[in-house]
Amino acid sequence: MSMMARHVVTAVLFSVFVTIIVIGLTIFTFPLDNWSILFERTISGIPFIFLLFIVPVLAGVVIGVTTGWYWRQRFHWIDRQLDEVVKGQRLSNDEEPYKELDTIKQRIEQIQEKFMIQTEHAQRLATERANEREKSLQEVVVQERNRLARELHDSVSQQLFAASMMMSAINDANPPENDSIKKQLLTVERMIHQSQLEMRALLLHLRPVALKGKSLQKGVEELLIELTQKVPMEIDTKVESFEVAKGIEDQLFRILQESISNTLRHANATKLSVLLIERDDIIILRVADNGIGFNVEQARASSYGLQNMRERAYEVGGTFKIISLPDQGTQLEVKVPRINKEDERND
Repeated sequence: MSMMARHVVTAVLFSVFVTIIVIGLTIFTFPLDNWSILFERTISGIPFIFLLFIVPVLAGVVIGVTTGWYWRQRFHWIDRQLDEVVKGQRLSNDEEPYKELDTIKQRIEQIQEKFMIQTEHAQRLATERANEREKSLQEVVVQERNRLARELHDSVSQQLFAASMMMSAINDANPPENDSIKKQLLTVERMIHQSQLEMRALLLHLRPVALKGKSLQKGVEELLIELTQKVPMEIDTKVESFEVAKGIEDQLFRILQESISNTLRHANATKLSVLLIERDDIIILRVADNGIGFNVEQARASSYGLQNMRERAYEVGGTFKIISLPDQGTQLEVKVPRINKEDERND
């Protein structure tokens, strides 16, 4: 039963109950000699005894609808305020707030302030850890990663490219007459193509992941330029300029790398869209592709990559949402509130 219906039923029952009590007291005080008078007397053709019950019922309906609407508006206001707290948005200041809800509003503001303090603390810790990781990064590790990436690119990656070209030439120029062999050659070509994508994803992971002296926007642009040069994929980008704490930069950049790697390895996508903007002190990173999609519920528990990205978003007080439909692609969105503009990347 809805809140409005409960108010109406309660008001009607209360009105009828009061009416019965008043009628009983009246009859007890002024007893009637002839009870048929109650049925014989009419008002506008309606027996008086019926009006005694119809009027309270109508009054109860009016009172119930009025009080139900009254409290529904206030509950809606509370729900809207709590929704803003959950989404990390600033509480809207109503011009005429409900005076009877002042105490609840104060409690909601206290809860939001507590969340903001916790988020600020988490972001500060993430920034400190990012700075410590950057300072403690050993040069030999970076050089070894670069060396391994170069060797893979110059040897295995080039060989896979040559094998792919040769298989394409064989299948296009001299296709075998045997259908079984022809299918096997096409399968081999697809496997080589998939291995190329796996190799590109691996090289993407091997490259230095720390921004180290670069802004988030600069790192994203260089990453996407490199991706454009290596992968035949249409890439649409919108990256706005804004400053943000180092800890948030580091986590968003790693989430983007993980997302692109998953797209290369699993999505079979031909188009990738990357959005990095700031709106109302909320940083938004959105990555979408037109790949084959997957079942999010099934992958939620078993996918280490999704869990890793989600934890990185939560570490800086953000939210993580991913939507994927079969044959309609995948969209990932991370929103991170920026608490202190003074605590920026260069501080």
